[in-house]
Amino acid sequence: MAEKQLKKELTLLDVFCIATGAMISSGLFILPGLAFAKAGPAVMLSYMLAAVLCVPTALSTAELSTAMPKAGGDYYYITRGFGPLLGTIAGFSSWFSLSFKGAFALLGMGAYLRLFTDMPLNLIAVWCCLFFIVLNLIGVKFAARSQVVLVFGLVVILIIYIVLGMKNVDSSRFTPFFAAGAGSIFSTASFVFISYGGLTKVVALAEEIKNPGKNLPLGIFLSLTVTALFYCAVIYVTVGVLDPAVLSNTLIPISKGAQAFGGKGLTLAISIAAFLAFISTANSGIMTASRYPLGMSRDKFLPFNFQKISAKFKTPYISILFTGGFMVVAILFLKLELLVKLASSVLILLFTFANLTLILFRESKILSYHPKFRSPLYPYPQIIGILGGMFLLVEMGTFIGFLTMGFLFLGVSWYKIYVQKRVTKDSALIYLLERMVARDKELTSDNLLTELKEIVIARDELLEDRFHKLIEGSRVLDIDRPINMADFFDEISIILGKELNGNPRELVTKFSEREAISSTVLRKGLAVPHIVIDGKGVFSALLVRAKAGVIFPQDKVAHIIFILVGSVDERNFHLKALAAIAQITMNPEFDEQWLAAKGQEELKNIVLLAQRRRG
Repeated sequence: MAEKQLKKELTLLDVFCIATGAMISSGLFILPGLAFAKAGPAVMLSYMLAAVLCVPTALSTAELSTAMPKAGGDYYYITRGFGPLLGTIAGFSSWFSLSFKGAFALLGMGAYLRLFTDMPLNLIAVWCCLFFIVLNLIGVKFAARSQVVLVFGLVVILIIYIVLGMKNVDSSRFTPFFAAGAGSIFSTASFVFISYGGLTKVVALAEEIKNPGKNLPLGIFLSLTVTALFYCAVIYVTVGVLDPAVLSNTLIPISKGAQAFGGKGLTLAISIAAFLAFISTANSGIMTASRYPLGMSRDKFLPFNFQKISAKFKTPYISILFTGGFMVVAILFLKLELLVKLASSVLILLFTFANLTLILFRESKILSYHPKFRSPLYPYPQIIGILGGMFLLVEMGTFIGFLTMGFLFLGVSWYKIYVQKRVTKDSALIYLLERMVARDKELTSDNLLTELKEIVIARDELLEDRFHKLIEGSRVLDIDRPINMADFFDEISIILGKELNGNPRELVTKFSEREAISSTVLRKGLAVPHIVIDGKGVFSALLVRAKAGVIFPQDKVAHIIFILVGSVDERNFHLKALAAIAQITMNPEFDEQWLAAKGQEELKNIVLLAQRRRG
């Protein structure tokens, strides 16, 4: 059954606001006080260090998500990189971390709303959760537009806080700067890392983003830059206006800062900003987390019902209801402080796997891997990201490490119980191993190649015109030995004779006569033998790779050969096919890709995914 596609409705502004809204909440309005108690005024460096360590993952995620803009985000490409076992763990990890962070934000909303009602905190949070479930069921575009309004209001209020607060900063409060020692910066960076947890989660919505090749990378990097600057500026003001003893013992540090220099008006504004932040995080939490069960269901990692899409609103309603229900349970029954720490460690682990996955795809040399954005300076940012992630995991401490291992065990258990007997997926890891041991026929299939090809066609909205369908249905001949033109024509005429129910000897004669008129070797390495035969409505193609070469007259050698055979009435399409081949083979990288392809499917994909005029 063909999977149903989600509507592409999200713009660059939506991407920016969803990612930013997922980051600016508890990381700014709750954690700075706790972080200040650990690092002193140097807490700003901890936030900046955490942002810098996010850059490699942002680069890797931007590349991977533009190559595979599918619902499920990091789960999707980690699965295609490492296979179903780690894919299962990645899917659950992303879903848990986002759901828990969203639940935490809902409790933050409840804390502010308790100022106006006697209703229990958990019950307020549950009602808020139900509201956002309905909002997301109505449609991602409406939910995203709400996100734009929320983030805009949040940013305006924070700018007012920064501008007014700068005039009241007491520089003496930053002395000594390393009050808890320089080493505290690193442990605190791991503590506040969850503040940037929403950065790459917008890729879970990649399938619903317009022009993902441009809007995803740009939205991710704009969001990281803006959020990091806001964190540092707001925390600088807060540290500079508050007494250290007050700042170290409050869960509402920004509100306390506003009280110190802005009076009731600014304090109310900051309370509104905090409320908007928690709303935006809760909204984006449900929006992005719900796409993971959808993607996992498509891959048969979860039951089929999770991929059902509303006929009216085009939203994955079962996945949204399941995610919202889980958040309700978390709000009512779970201690979230410990779970937020666990979510942070799982997030670091996911970031590390994202960098490893990019390395796998690059080194596997899969020609169907066609990202619109490519990470610069590869592989150095990825290596830094992996080492940085391992360092932060160590800084999390033994107990959190133990809980993380327990979570991983649950993921492995689900894989063994449910996934393993239903899923056999190809992965980039297999292709990398194949390159190392040179046993492609024994180790690999064409599943991943076909899947990546279909993703690129859908992403770039490539028109599947007649030439596209001709190549898809054509046969590919891979010749390793050197062969002269006469023997080559004999061999291909036997193949085409069977396909067209024709006489092979007549085909050999026509090919030879055509070659005698003028050489079909169009340039070094490329030949396009093409003939016209009797009949009506006949057209066929044969793709040939001859690594050792086909030797044509005058010692011309061809490694890339397109054979075209058509009837007289197909003259116009014959010319169009020749023009398409000319466009495709003009690509400077075409010859190298053709000779490096690992099999027939890759050879076809080189032609199918090439840039050319279609129609």
